[in-house]
Amino acid sequence: MSEKIVISPTSRQEGHAELVMEVDDEGIVTKGRYFSITPVRGLEKIVTGKAPETAPVITQRICGVCPIPHTLASVEAMDDSLDIEVPKAGRQLRELILAAHHVNSHAIHQFLIAADFVPENLMAAAINSVSEVRKTAQYVVDMVGGEGIHPSEIRIGGMADNISELARKKLYARLKQLKPKLDEHVDLIIGLVADKGLPEGLGVHNQPTLATHQIYGDRNEFDLERFTEIMPESWYDDPEVAKRACSTIPLYDGVNVEVGPRARAVEYKGFNERGVVAQHVARALEQKTALSRAITILDELDTSAPARADFDITGTNKLGVGAIEGPRGMDVHMAQVANGKTQFYSALVPTTWNIPTMGPATEGFHHEFGPHVIRAYDPCLSCATHVMVVDDEDRSIIKNEMVRL
Repeated sequence: MSEKIVISPTSRQEGHAELVMEVDDEGIVTKGRYFSITPVRGLEKIVTGKAPETAPVITQRICGVCPIPHTLASVEAMDDSLDIEVPKAGRQLRELILAAHHVNSHAIHQFLIAADFVPENLMAAAINSVSEVRKTAQYVVDMVGGEGIHPSEIRIGGMADNISELARKKLYARLKQLKPKLDEHVDLIIGLVADKGLPEGLGVHNQPTLATHQIYGDRNEFDLERFTEIMPESWYDDPEVAKRACSTIPLYDGVNVEVGPRARAVEYKGFNERGVVAQHVARALEQKTALSRAITILDELDTSAPARADFDITGTNKLGVGAIEGPRGMDVHMAQVANGKTQFYSALVPTTWNIPTMGPATEGFHHEFGPHVIRAYDPCLSCATHVMVVDDEDRSIIKNEMVRL
């Protein structure tokens, strides 16, 4: 006889979501459904009809956890729509900011999962390690982006300014000093995850991975012709879940996919491990990759070179695409500019891709492990909200339609 276990909201994540698990007599999950219950805010609608420069400023506020990927995806979409060739220094500085953000954001997630993996006698050391890593990584974002949360220096056409040679040398020295500490931190995290002794195969699924770049992002690796987006009632077989879900279901080649650090490791590093442990290992190892890339950029950067292109803001109504590999996965923003105004805007964010994959990944194991599976993806729900449900007093649906975030 099956029973339904509902966790609402799921914990230690950004935003609100539910995990609904059908379990058998032994408590084993036979059907897992994960979905957002975070209300829509309409940010994509807000930028429509306004000057293109408005979009990065507004959409970076989709989320306070991942503002860097949204800012970059927005300016990349605008660059594409306006046919702008960003100067090399501008591209390098953008990539530098994102690389530092990867290190910082992954460390935040490691703090959130500390209660799952860190024994009490090591908790203080683990938290101190997270804090030290974050402090340096966020310093880079502050210095290059102008602000750590809502970076003002990232602009359509590149960056507002190049950094000074003194700043380059200072950042380079700070990151070189961080490297041995980060190596120790990554070893600590991977060791603690291994020591937890999670069931073998927990969180394994058979869905394909999707990524466009090892660290930054490449719009040419995202094929719009292979992408479709459907409503939740076309996906969930539970009417109550379908009625309450607040995100659409994005498909690539007609199937749901996994995005994020493990997906990038699979696509670009030959990483073959799967499941919850693999998620945490791939995320930790990516911190080292991101730091190494940041150091390389600072070593190569010409601080006397221009960082922003001149351009005509009028636009020709071309659909521009910005594909950025945020910490949680591929973040795609799409924009059309004509007559100096944004005519269309849409954001397809990392957790939206992962939502239909996360629920089924809980299946086959005891429901107590369900939250472990969900947290392994570091979900961010406010970004993912695209559906508005309007019901009457008896909760019968009056209107259920896709809206632009």
